[in-house]
Amino acid sequence: MADHGLNAEHVTDSGLCAATAGGQAWVLLDTPDGRGLGAAIAYAVRRAVGELHVVVEHVAAAGVLARRALGFRLPISVSVRHERTLTPAVPADLGMHREPAAGHLALIETIRAGGAEPVIEHGVVAGEVDGLEVCRVVDDPAHGAVRLEVGVGAHDREAFGLLHGDLPTVEALCGVVDAVARHRRPGAAPHPLNLLAQERALRHRIVADPALIGASAVRPAEPPLPRPNVKDPAPCVALAAIDGRQTVCVCSTGVDLDLVPFAVDAGTWHGLDHVVLVVPARDALDVQRRIAAQLHHPAELVGI
Repeated sequence: MADHGLNAEHVTDSGLCAATAGGQAWVLLDTPDGRGLGAAIAYAVRRAVGELHVVVEHVAAAGVLARRALGFRLPISVSVRHERTLTPAVPADLGMHREPAAGHLALIETIRAGGAEPVIEHGVVAGEVDGLEVCRVVDDPAHGAVRLEVGVGAHDREAFGLLHGDLPTVEALCGVVDAVARHRRPGAAPHPLNLLAQERALRHRIVADPALIGASAVRPAEPPLPRPNVKDPAPCVALAAIDGRQTVCVCSTGVDLDLVPFAVDAGTWHGLDHVVLVVPARDALDVQRRIAAQLHHPAELVGI
C-alpha cells in the first residue's frame, strides 16, 4: 500500500475509517443520519489534502452529506457504496417551511400567561423556560381537540396530565415554570433540569444579552431540521443583527464536529450566508475554527 502512496488508518476518536493518497483523503462513514462530515473535513484539513471523498452506505445519509458539502470550498465528493460500486450522491432537499395550525397559535397567549416563552419550530408551538421546553400544543388523538400539555418531554407531559389533569392550564404551567426556573438560572447546582438543552440555555443568554456576541438584537429562530426530542443535544438557531447585518447564529455546547455542517443547513434555511457559531468558551476549539474556515463564507466561532 505504501508503494502506491496510500496511507490508511482507522480513526477511532472520530468513528471513521480514512486513507490519504495523492493529495486526496478518502473517508468511509457508517452513518444513517448524515452525521460525520465535520470529522471527515477535520481529518482532511489536518493532513493538508486538496480533495475529500466521503463514502457511505446509507442513501438518505448520503443526500444530507452531499447537501452540506456544497457549503464548503474544499472540494468534497459524496458517494454511496454498494458492494464494489460507488454512485455519486444526490443532495437532499431540506424540505418546506411548515406553519402551525390556527388553533395552535391561539394558545400562545396561554403560554405567556403561564410564564413560559413561546417558541415555534416546524409547525410546533411550545413554551420554554431558559431554553428548556416545559409545554407543547398538541392535537388530542382521541377527540381531535387542541390542548396545551405541560411537562418536560412527551413522557413527562403524559405523567403530568395523569397526575394533575384537574388543574387549570395556566395554573399548572405556572407551577412547572417556577420549578424549572430555579434550576435553570446561572450558578444553580447541577440538576437534570439544567443538564438538558444546554445549547438552548446558551441561546437564551444571547437573546437576553446580545452584546455577548457583539449584536444589537438577537431572537430565537427555527432550525433547518426538526429537533428529534428534548433529551438529546442538538444545535439551535437564532437570528441576530451584527454591525447592521442579518446573521444566523448557531448555538451548541460540547465538542460537536458536525456543528459547522449543521450551520450550512441553517444558513440555507434562512437564506443568509453570514453565520456565527456560538459555544461556551471551553468548547471554542481550534478544530472548529479550521472546519469553519473551509466554508465558502467562513464562519466566526464565538466562545462566551
